[in-house]
Amino acid sequence: MKSAHRVSAGRFAAWAAMGLALALSACALRVPMESSADGTSVAEAPDDDETPAPDTAPDTPPDHALQASAWALATQVDGTPPAWVHQRFGKRRPTRYAPQAHEGRPAVHALSEAGNSTLRLPLAPVRDVSAMRLAFSWFVPALNEAADLRDDDIDDAVVRVVLTFDGDRSRLSTRDHLLSELSQLITGLPLPYATLMYVWDNRYPVGTVIPNPHTQRIRQLVIESGPDGLNRWRDHERDIEADFRAAFGEAPGRLTALGVMTDANNTGQTVNAWYGPVSLRPALAAQR
Repeated sequence: MKSAHRVSAGRFAAWAAMGLALALSACALRVPMESSADGTSVAEAPDDDETPAPDTAPDTPPDHALQASAWALATQVDGTPPAWVHQRFGKRRPTRYAPQAHEGRPAVHALSEAGNSTLRLPLAPVRDVSAMRLAFSWFVPALNEAADLRDDDIDDAVVRVVLTFDGDRSRLSTRDHLLSELSQLITGLPLPYATLMYVWDNRYPVGTVIPNPHTQRIRQLVIESGPDGLNRWRDHERDIEADFRAAFGEAPGRLTALGVMTDANNTGQTVNAWYGPVSLRPALAAQR
């Protein structure tokens, strides 16, 4: 018997691409969850007509334009060239990411007109994040007042910075193993062992940890809340290990990718924001 609960295939694609959460698109293609004999929900394969479309978006600058931009070249990640990938999800409208200077610094502009896609930077795995700091900035003109990160149907965010981690996959639940297989089927990437997202939220206070409704391996950490700080650059430097422990209650594994994501596909709104260059560097260097 099919469960009343249905899971978004497009959402799992987003998770795999970013880590991402990111389970971020309730209006995406749906994959029913079928109950097995032991009561575990099992994902059915998508129908043939639900196969994701080719990775194209004619209104979006090509990836090579991003790679050559001042924003990408200003990204500082030890040992990793600025090979950003625009990850689109099936036939859905993507967010448009365009490099452009904004308010005195190199940036990438994200415009989502009820769209959803991510910019992802794969990394040579960073084994010891305890000694690393993540620095980034964002410029947000307005929040999406229609969104609610705790509501699966409207869990959009104007800005997200996303980190994905490796770990002991034997510890994953049966459900998470199934989600990972589905993610591999849709995107060619397994569900990351853990995904941590930094968000600016319109409802919940700073420090709130919001688990994903479908898997415990994705957590969102609110680092800005409400309208204070809108329409100016907001700079952040984060202790990755401390934030991971606060969100997951355990030590982080190897850091495997980072990315940014702006989406409004669930609420159907138009939102935009700018992201400044991202820096991942040793803690001592960050303090200089």
